[in-house]
Amino acid sequence: MGPNEKKLAALEQKLTDLGIHKKDLEEKFIKASGRGGQKVNKTSSAVFVRHRHTGLCVKVGKHRSRHLNRFLALRALVEKIAALRSGTDEKQQEYIKKIRKQKLRRKQKTRKKLASQKDITDA
Repeated sequence: MGPNEKKLAALEQKLTDLGIHKKDLEEKFIKASGRGGQKVNKTSSAVFVRHRHTGLCVKVGKHRSRHLNRFLALRALVEKIAALRSGTDEKQQEYIKKIRKQKLRRKQKTRKKLASQKDITDA
């Protein structure tokens, strides 16, 4: 069981739009790590894909199916290459924004706490 034909066609379209050829990709099938028991330990179902020109690499061993892991690895690699070419990594930017927001909340909480403690000691 793997991705449907519609998703495969969309991935092929993205590859052609970015000018990525299959001959530019280096694929290796390796043993996955993590959950899965004997099946994971015996079969090489994880996929390692490297784009020769950019040097970007992706390893996916999320599922037991080699076909599905291959699709997910190619899709992740295409996203990485697209982010590299556009000059912005949206996921990285979202992560940084999230961390800044968390730190701001902590600062405000600490200020409130210190202010309330100061009010108690002054009274």
